[in-house]
Amino acid sequence: MSTLTIRGTTVPDRLVGAGISVIVIVGLIHLIDAPGDLQEAPYQGLLFLANFFGALTAAIGIYRGHSWGWSLGAVVAGGAFAGYVISRTIGLPGMSVEEWLEPLGLLSLLVEGLFIGLCLTIFVRPAKAARIDWSRSPQHLKPGNQLGGS
Repeated sequence: MSTLTIRGTTVPDRLVGAGISVIVIVGLIHLIDAPGDLQEAPYQGLLFLANFFGALTAAIGIYRGHSWGWSLGAVVAGGAFAGYVISRTIGLPGMSVEEWLEPLGLLSLLVEGLFIGLCLTIFVRPAKAARIDWSRSPQHLKPGNQLGGS
């Protein structure tokens, strides 16, 4: 695996491996559901296939150490999560409102949420690490102190 560096912080291999695994599972869940949905609502089946190919592309990007892989994965997982909620609340065009407690759908929500959590871990951690710890700075560099004065 290539090393991903975001804002000078290296992402641990464990998180990269978890991200690849989780986004591939997101895509596979949608690939499993695609054939039935192609018959019921062709546009939904095509969206499921697009989700699968988007997830694979994101996994490849993450594996090669590109931050766009994480971003694409977040769009894929977030879009699928939103689509599930919309299809269970107001319904999708040409379809009735679907059942909330479908086992594969709930698994999908869990895995998509997990990937979004990994993305937040990857992108928020470097921002925290890049912050200045003012308690360890020399007195003249702390906020509110004037340079050259005592």
